[in-house]
Amino acid sequence: MSSVRKPMRIRLAAAVALAVAVPLSVVACGGGGGSDDGKIVIGTKFDQPGLGLKNPDGTMSGFDVDVATYVAKELGFAPDKIEWKESPSAQRETLIQNDQVKFIAATYSINDKRREKVDFAGPYFTAHQDLLVRADDATITKAEDLNNKKLCSVTGSTSAQNVKEKLAPKASVLELDGYSECVVALQDGLVDAMTTDNAILAGYAAQKGNTGKFRLVGLSLSSESYGIGIKKGNQDLHAKINAALKKMVQDGSWDAAVKKNFGQANFKHEPAPQVTSASS
Repeated sequence: MSSVRKPMRIRLAAAVALAVAVPLSVVACGGGGGSDDGKIVIGTKFDQPGLGLKNPDGTMSGFDVDVATYVAKELGFAPDKIEWKESPSAQRETLIQNDQVKFIAATYSINDKRREKVDFAGPYFTAHQDLLVRADDATITKAEDLNNKKLCSVTGSTSAQNVKEKLAPKASVLELDGYSECVVALQDGLVDAMTTDNAILAGYAAQKGNTGKFRLVGLSLSSESYGIGIKKGNQDLHAKINAALKKMVQDGSWDAAVKKNFGQANFKHEPAPQVTSASS
């Protein structure tokens, strides 16, 4: 038990440090709509394998990163002109509204509440809430199988409550600060499953070192449309990003990015969604 708790505590300490550091960076960085000195500032996650991950060598990888890089290219910015800014879920709207980023691609589900504060281009991906379990666990094939079992999700997420309230009322829920902590807990038998969007789960399952350890159950407990968040009212940028997303699908780059980032997880994803024309 102690061997599991120690790395978790390290991660939690890092999360606290991040929470302190991010507001400082927001103040220190000037405005300008997220582009300055020939560069473009793009927000994404730094801790989601397969989607948005900052690697030990400082490079970025993941499907969201590949989508954002393609969009930036279409906007006239080469990869070396991109400055990546970490965009935790709770800070995305603030980063956009304060002009700290030009746009955000970070498993950013489009919904009416968020549209009150920002606009969305896209969508560029359709995800579904699913379960991730250990590969050798054949006892969980549907959400109802979680009754009398332990389910992990992140603090503040609605995913676990969706399962507990509607499908498995006898499940016990463990909430941790990050999905990485849930993966550790799942691997070491502290929980029986973890839940969130299937794209996020597939990213962890495909991560180097995790291949063969986990499996997605293959459920569709909810549907989420990922969009690119931009400042409200920027119609020109909205149109340009939508055009870039359509081109990415048409020239095969979208499919290539999905296979590159999720291939090892045997992930059955939806086809590329239809890009809409409305921004709000």
